[in-house]
Amino acid sequence: MSNERFASVWDAIEDTPEEAENMKLRSSLMLALKNHLLRNNISQTEAARLFGVTQPRISDLMRGKINLFSLDALVNMAAAAGLHLEIRVVEETA
Repeated sequence: MSNERFASVWDAIEDTPEEAENMKLRSSLMLALKNHLLRNNISQTEAARLFGVTQPRISDLMRGKINLFSLDALVNMAAAAGLHLEIRVVEETA
């Protein structure tokens, strides 16, 4: 068994650093969207109408089915929810 340590679970389970970064961003956006809906008591039906998707799609979001959502789709949902997104790029240090 390896004693290798990872900064993120995504770093451990994804095949490439690029895939891990994509999953980190997607999971952050999904969590932000879920928390926004819960904090504001927005029903899945209301959220579906707001985001222009179906209610089962919102159910997938709430259940964390990350493999069903692209980064692009999550950005669009966040914008439709009135959330402001910022991106910060930092150079990795060894």
